[in-house]
Amino acid sequence: MKPRISMITLGVSNLEKSIKFYKEGLGFPRKESPPEIAFFTLNGSWLSLYNRESLAEDTTVLPEGSGFNGFTLSHNVASESEVDQVI
Repeated sequence: MKPRISMITLGVSNLEKSIKFYKEGLGFPRKESPPEIAFFTLNGSWLSLYNRESLAEDTTVLPEGSGFNGFTLSHNVASESEVDQVI
């Protein structure tokens, strides 16, 4: 079996603003989904956006959190000129 990440789920405080950022800002293609979650395709992987409190409840942790939690996501591009296109 080849290891791979199939889905990344982010807990967000404002779902509509987050959808706009990933769809319009970064150009990620959105897939049909229930209103409480958003799915985007990422070249073989999926990104999902979910309400922060609901995600915390699903994972049985408290939704409060602050500061750095030892995790980052990167969106890499092939050239410097693509950086301006993405941003």
